[in-house]
Amino acid sequence: MRYAYALTGALLLGGAAAAITLQPEASAQVAQNEPGAIQATAPRAGAPMSFADMVARLQPAVVNISTDQKVTMRQPANPFQGTPFGDLFGFGNPGGGDGTPITRDATSLGSGFIISPDGYVVTNNHVIAPGAAGATVSSITVTLSDHKEYTAKVVGKDQASDLAVLKITAPGPLPFVKFGDSTRARVGDWVIAIGEPFGLGGTVTAGIISAINRATGQPGAYDRFIQTDAAINQGNSGGPMFDMNGNVIGINSQIFSQSGGNIGIGFAIPAESAQPLIQKLMKGEAIQRGYLGVGIQPVSDDIAAALGLPKNRGEIIGRVEPAGPGAKAGLRAGDVVTRVNGKDVTPEQSLSYLVANVAPGGTARLDVIRDGKPTSVTATLAKRPPEDQLAQTTDNDDDGLPDENAPGTTAPASSSLGINVVPLTPQIARSLGVDATTQGVVIAQVDPSSDAAQKVKRGDVISSINSTPVRTAADVARVVAQAKAAGRPQVLLNVSRGRTGGVFIPVKIK
Repeated sequence: MRYAYALTGALLLGGAAAAITLQPEASAQVAQNEPGAIQATAPRAGAPMSFADMVARLQPAVVNISTDQKVTMRQPANPFQGTPFGDLFGFGNPGGGDGTPITRDATSLGSGFIISPDGYVVTNNHVIAPGAAGATVSSITVTLSDHKEYTAKVVGKDQASDLAVLKITAPGPLPFVKFGDSTRARVGDWVIAIGEPFGLGGTVTAGIISAINRATGQPGAYDRFIQTDAAINQGNSGGPMFDMNGNVIGINSQIFSQSGGNIGIGFAIPAESAQPLIQKLMKGEAIQRGYLGVGIQPVSDDIAAALGLPKNRGEIIGRVEPAGPGAKAGLRAGDVVTRVNGKDVTPEQSLSYLVANVAPGGTARLDVIRDGKPTSVTATLAKRPPEDQLAQTTDNDDDGLPDENAPGTTAPASSSLGINVVPLTPQIARSLGVDATTQGVVIAQVDPSSDAAQKVKRGDVISSINSTPVRTAADVARVVAQAKAAGRPQVLLNVSRGRTGGVFIPVKIK
């Protein structure tokens, strides 16, 4: 997936509750979607006629958002410097060719909508964020449907939920829209998306709700979207999704696409999730979420088969941060968490989602399956770190392993899993960039005809197999033989790759 406003390939770039809108006096300005203003012109349920009157009321509150950015990049050094050819091949241009940094101008485009007559604007965080490494945003411009432009300031933003609130100052009251109740949305309901795709100006598309509470595999508290087939493209990010009463029930945020264009799979942040956050952002409050300090992954069919568990039940813990809340509570790598505070862990309601929605300092009672037996632990949650900090990983291609044909790389497991391993020494760990506390064996060779060849690679560290620690090739062979004798078609490897640790990978036994 990619963000819909400026990224290419496969995602879309990318509420205040009713209290956001002011209680108007009889002569005061009212919301563009105030009850009664468009009800008479809304299409009849189940029989759409024309959206024209509705759009005419709503479109003035939808805006274009553009940013001016400065990108600092380092020019490649001139390989011909100091020779008669130094000014050739484009290296003679001023400011280039000597390896010194230069600054370029860049822009980005997205959408947004006004939620109050005094100029508060909602959009996606990625619409106003720097678009590349080394970039900084120098200014943000909001353009209304009448082409009037205003410089905006950022009131609040939140990377995890991909929401941001801007403020513009205009000479008079501005057209605005209100949030509706997204919990009442149903699959099959008509919706309208208004935005600024590809910088073309106000564009309206219509479709239906394809799914609700759609999880896309992103970590955190907000991986629940309204899915729609209304056309959403790059530049639509941050724009509103309206129901047939003209209420904002979603904020268009992402698309699924292999080409960067619309294929009828778009995602919007539900108003139910957005409203409380927007209220806090408008007040300048920070958004805080619970954090367990573990690495997790879904229990796939292969993982369930390797562990002898039912399908689609819970999520498995691949890594536990030392001294983190999970470690203090007694969680272990290989634990399968099935419930959090009585709520089932499902594909639509992930462990990350449930934990992040518990306030820092709060407690989470986790129902766990450990070594095939049920147990429970209670954790006191910490504050979730920033998303960019959580995303930092290291993947070192210089593995420091012995030559693949060197003596000692052959393990008895090679005939069963298609891998050869060596013990993880401190020297190899440093070369691989693996955490110093990691223990296990390192994959030195993979049989290209094996199932393992599609899932692991040379330099991967195996800490355990079927929850049993392995430190030598003999350990690997013994655990695989036990699984084979028990009739298991595959085993579950706990694999670390550089600083990315604790991923469970099922591998078929040959």
